[in-house]
Amino acid sequence: MIFVVRMEHPDGEEWGQYVAEHVSYLRGLITRGHLLASGPVKGSVLRAGLLIFRAESEQQVRQWIEDDPFSRENLIVTLDICQWDPLFGCLSEVSSGLLPPVLQDQTAG
Repeated sequence: MIFVVRMEHPDGEEWGQYVAEHVSYLRGLITRGHLLASGPVKGSVLRAGLLIFRAESEQQVRQWIEDDPFSRENLIVTLDICQWDPLFGCLSEVSSGLLPPVLQDQTAG
């Protein structure tokens, strides 16, 4: 399953103190195949990032977020996790591949 996470955190000294450790942690998740992509949200009121995870469950994603240095230091003020099925585009190979019935007729043939 694929999950998209948006986390927001305040800018400032604490963010700067832990951002390198945060990025190192994320790189480890990428190396292990859990995190597909990550990066900052542009134009957000608060500093924010989006993360795309491959996981067996939302609980697994929550554990990875809980283990993040930003979480450990209470720097995440908003967290949104949603399951996503990227049926089309460059991530379609990790989708369920289950098209809605209305689209199955259009792609057959």
